[in-house]
Amino acid sequence: MHKLIRFISYIVAIILLVGCMSDQPQVIVITSTAVLSNIPEPTAVPIIATIDSQISATPTVIVQENPTTPPEQYIVQSGDTLSQIAQRYNVTLQGLINLNQISNPNLLEVGQVLLLPAPPTTFTPEIIIVSNSQLVRSPSGIGFDIDLFINNTSGYIKTATDIVDTRLSDGSIRKDTLSASGVIKRVATEYSIDERVLLAFLQYRARWLTESNLSDELVNYPLISESDSAGFDRFGLYKQLSWLANEINRGYYRTKYRNFSILTFRDGMQLLYNQSVNPATIALQYVLSLNNTIEQWRTDVSDNGFQQLYLDLFGNEVELASDPLRTISSQPLMTLPFKNGDVWRFTGGFHGGWGGGSAWAALDFAPPDDRQDGDPFCYISEYPVTAVANGVIARNIDGGLVLDLDGDGDERTGWTVLYLHLTVDTSITLGQSVSAGDVLGNASCFGGFSTATHLHIARRYNGEWIPADCIDCQSNIPFVMSNWQAVGLAGQEYQGFMINLADDQRVVAEQGRNVVINEISW
Repeated sequence: MHKLIRFISYIVAIILLVGCMSDQPQVIVITSTAVLSNIPEPTAVPIIATIDSQISATPTVIVQENPTTPPEQYIVQSGDTLSQIAQRYNVTLQGLINLNQISNPNLLEVGQVLLLPAPPTTFTPEIIIVSNSQLVRSPSGIGFDIDLFINNTSGYIKTATDIVDTRLSDGSIRKDTLSASGVIKRVATEYSIDERVLLAFLQYRARWLTESNLSDELVNYPLISESDSAGFDRFGLYKQLSWLANEINRGYYRTKYRNFSILTFRDGMQLLYNQSVNPATIALQYVLSLNNTIEQWRTDVSDNGFQQLYLDLFGNEVELASDPLRTISSQPLMTLPFKNGDVWRFTGGFHGGWGGGSAWAALDFAPPDDRQDGDPFCYISEYPVTAVANGVIARNIDGGLVLDLDGDGDERTGWTVLYLHLTVDTSITLGQSVSAGDVLGNASCFGGFSTATHLHIARRYNGEWIPADCIDCQSNIPFVMSNWQAVGLAGQEYQGFMINLADDQRVVAEQGRNVVINEISW
């Protein structure tokens, strides 16, 4: 029943994105919004109204039983691009173009059959580098004192500082000078990556913990060089660590949720990830391969490489590969994050909890303020944001508020909900208990990256980002609020629906206020 329901939802999604299907070949045009045209109502199949209901996709792909072996062919779907297909199956874009003799890589047709390059046959090493719980900012890190640790080092890290930007409610920028400890804490908290992994990389790549006289290159670009930054501004510790944390997340969550099975080096050399190791190890094998030669990489992922340095620094024995961070199958009961009766806009389907790599855990909602032409896009909304469940305020800083549902006040344990771009009510304090429906503040542009007022909301469990929907997962924990469930579109970030499990009403992720398809209330 669930597969049939998901199939119907998926077909509706395709129709929403491309309009009426015809006998003529269709050129794929990627847009940020859906196009309404002849939307069928799937009334023949009821949706079971339980919090554990799963609406899973059935993509039109020729697949094999072994999940580590990519299919030999792929049938182009609405919204596909060659780069997305190459990324999904871990093949090079040029290899895909050459194999299919594609003259114009910007044009694809719905239903077009693409041959996929044969997968490699050599596996990455079986050596476990760190455990999952040592990679994620999880209960494993409770008790680690980064300030004490850095104080006991002798390297440049003791005196290093960086200027970090914070976006304010009106979209303006505040600049803060932070110590290296402050920067690491901020990145670890934002991306939910363990502080010790970030410290280990600073030592492994640039010797920040043991050497005080470093070159300008190692001071300003300790993790990825300016020449390897592909034109992006990665100057300084905060941007360097943010790049690293996002790539670690990308490797970790693509492994857990998106069948990440092939490692590709910049020269085109490929290896199969060894499925006997844990997602944390695969994530580090991936990160250590970036802008690296395969010869140096083999040393980095050996038991004399990054793993040994981590053990030398922190003295922890690597835990078993099977240490699961989450043993739950459903979320606590939640309401939508605004008042009953208010009509908000569902403006963003599943996307990164923080950065593009973090499990596509977040959803976006815009408040119903009547913004006039010429008014600024960044403002503090008049409409309140509310608690989705009973809990304790575990974080309240720079537009980011974390509601801790297990009540211990530590966002590394149990269920937590991240609110971002929130101008917090002055009565809300750290450690305060709140009830579902209590006002927390108002949507704005505060914190993170935002060019227009909205609310970004995401879930974590034991510090691990939980996907808002997981189309290819065997185990999915639907994001359900006030009986509205998030449903994503395969490979299409920010796209998708909210479906009411009681009556099958649905809204479409759509930017803007000039349509009604994104209006949502409860």
